Amino acid sequence: MAPPLKAPSVKSPLTSSKISDSSGKASSMGLPNTNSKPSTLATDKSKIINKQIEEEKPLTEPAAEPSDDSEDSEDDKPLSARHPVGFSKIKSNNANKGTLQLDTKPSIPKYEDSDDEKPLSSKFQSKSSTGASTRKSCDFDEEKKPIVAKIHKNGSASKDSSIKKSSIMLKKRPATELKSTGHSSQPSGKAEPKAEDEEDDLPISQITKKSATSDKKLSPVKKITKVVSTSLKKINKKSKKVMKTSNYSKSSKVPPGSGEGQKWTTLIHNGLIFPPPYKHHGVKMLYKGKPVDLTPEQEEAATMFAVMLDTDYMNKPKFKENFMNDWRKILGKKHVIQNLEDCDFTPIYEWHQKEKEKKKQMSTEEKKAIKEEKLKQEEKYMWAIVDGVKEKVGNFRVEPPGLFRGRGEHPKMGKLKKRICPSDITINIGNDAQIPECPIPGESWKEIRHDNTVTWLAFWNDPINPKEIKYVFLAASSTLKGQSDKEKYEKARLLKDYIQGIRAAYTKGFTSKDLTKKQIAVATYLIDKLALRAGNEKDDDEADTVGCCTLKVENVEPLPPNSLKFDFLGKDSIRYQNEVEVEPAVFKAIQQFRSGKKGGDDLFDKLDTSKLNAHLKELMPGLTAKVFRTYNASITLDDMLSRETKGGDAAEKVVVYQHANKEVAIICNHQRTVSKSHSAQILRLNEKIEELKGVLEELETDLVRAKKGKPPLKNTDGKPKRNMNPEALKRKIAQTNAKIEKMEREKESKEDLKTVALGTSKINYLDPRITVAWCKRHEVPIEKIFNKSLLAKFAWSMDVDPSFRF
Repeated sequence: MAPPLKAPSVKSPLTSSKISDSSGKASSMGLPNTNSKPSTLATDKSKIINKQIEEEKPLTEPAAEPSDDSEDSEDDKPLSARHPVGFSKIKSNNANKGTLQLDTKPSIPKYEDSDDEKPLSSKFQSKSSTGASTRKSCDFDEEKKPIVAKIHKNGSASKDSSIKKSSIMLKKRPATELKSTGHSSQPSGKAEPKAEDEEDDLPISQITKKSATSDKKLSPVKKITKVVSTSLKKINKKSKKVMKTSNYSKSSKVPPGSGEGQKWTTLIHNGLIFPPPYKHHGVKMLYKGKPVDLTPEQEEAATMFAVMLDTDYMNKPKFKENFMNDWRKILGKKHVIQNLEDCDFTPIYEWHQKEKEKKKQMSTEEKKAIKEEKLKQEEKYMWAIVDGVKEKVGNFRVEPPGLFRGRGEHPKMGKLKKRICPSDITINIGNDAQIPECPIPGESWKEIRHDNTVTWLAFWNDPINPKEIKYVFLAASSTLKGQSDKEKYEKARLLKDYIQGIRAAYTKGFTSKDLTKKQIAVATYLIDKLALRAGNEKDDDEADTVGCCTLKVENVEPLPPNSLKFDFLGKDSIRYQNEVEVEPAVFKAIQQFRSGKKGGDDLFDKLDTSKLNAHLKELMPGLTAKVFRTYNASITLDDMLSRETKGGDAAEKVVVYQHANKEVAIICNHQRTVSKSHSAQILRLNEKIEELKGVLEELETDLVRAKKGKPPLKNTDGKPKRNMNPEALKRKIAQTNAKIEKMEREKESKEDLKTVALGTSKINYLDPRITVAWCKRHEVPIEKIFNKSLLAKFAWSMDVDPSFRF
């Protein structure tokens, strides 16, 4: 476990300075040409799209394109001296031509991003399937339970302010043919969630540069207007997959259903790709030393357990207990296998290791052929067409069956994740589009919806935690996701206008005679100061993690005169340990809340997330604990970069950025375990540094001899060295010193960041415009901070003005 991180107090400056934001500048982009009146028949649409693509030429003269041939040629240039990666120069008089235009209104956007912000004030059972499709049973099918989930309760008020925000106009891929068949059904439902932590395979073949024509006010998306372009552009097919962290769908506890306004007009996609059926290998495990015959279903579960024999889960009794309980249901009461202790899975484990070795020994050609075949099968599922524009799907693969692992000491670890069938999945698609063909014979989709107020393409209930819903969304680089991200950060920026009043209000509440109001005030203070999550009440079968509202007496220890020591398991069972100085009134209040209670009692016994969220929305429309975290993370980064960036080369400035990023990660408690390769990396750096120091000594000796007119000493192998003049030797010495300094910085940085996860805050909590503007101001190539995946995700931020401040 990583050592505890001491988080500094969050000091959020109360600024009234003018915010400079050039992200309101829009660009013109070519979209595929479509008829002004969409056909009601999906086949007619497909013919139009296919015809355009087959012609492979513009319907009319396309706008002029820049002559940049390669993104790589500009990798080492600062942003201020070049165009952002993949961006196109566009004339201002075409700014409104061929774009997906978003109508806006001056109101505060509403969010339903994560469990932290979901009030518990209202719960409901999901409506039963209203589609015309039928359900089929499949392996490991369990009794379907109603979805009990939390509905986000948005504030109704909005602030009429003059803060400048801009609607986002991102470059899109022309639509190409997607084949699909089937029939439609009926729509239903409420409240859409948003996937916050997407890290999918993101191509960066296209990132658009916006024209610098005019500023517009940003407002929540209420309506989508399609402006038809007169040109059809080819797709760049040379993009690469990067940062592959999860191939599967994102979880949320928010029930599927209607959102807050129309998100799209037409939507076409091909559904999902399912894992292949299980192949029976016939290798027999042993029970009490004797081989045992297993059915394919029983063998599949046994194999799932066998392949994990060399993991730490074998040392966790709960994991083995849960596995045996689920496996016993498949084996049956009369099966010879009655307990796990007498089972020997070694034969299956050894078979699995041999299969892995066979794959490693495959030739390059064989591996390439398998990869190409896989891509060929997946190609049609990788894309969706939204309003005639081709967009990448972020997570089109259904999770394979397996043993649930969870994070930390999850009470359900080891349980069998059943195979997901089409009859478990609800599809969302355009009303006139062809329904995706069900890829498994004899199966059909659970339900078909045509809800254009949501952005998910499909969902199903998690087989282990039925309250959680697995969603399929468009990729992080899509237009809809980019707009959502920008609105999220604009809401966090809006908090600047309210923060002084909010802090004054909760400071006054510290001394309230009403215990509920006092607890709300102290909880709000902790969320603001320590960036704590709100926390939700947990069921007995969920991981025992803690947030602000669910803190126990034992989690917070008062240390006189006015410090608090926190120790609890936070999200993903990551331990939060911190000792922080607080206001004397807060210290006194915490002592009062602890009085007369046991260690396992609630610290805030008069408070829950529902009450806290309702209170936060009274302070600012749409305010949640996550908005506080985003605000404090972004303002901390912006402030530290402004204060600490001095001179030096790009490498030195990157170290400054990493240090600021680290402080944000500590505030948000983003930890990681020390990498297994860390020691080896440090050892290699030390060896290189020592080697360079040896070279440096030789050069300095040669310099002394050269000044005296003597030839250099021979090499260690006895060969004579090249005779160099003193000036050349001085240059060599300077270059060697620079290499040593660079490696010393790298070594120090690796040691400093070994237990801190920088990526999470960079992806989810730091406004990318802060980073882009800083790179432009200090001539640091953006590629040194953002990888290709993040460049695609944050394409909307690349045209920000260098003077931008959060």
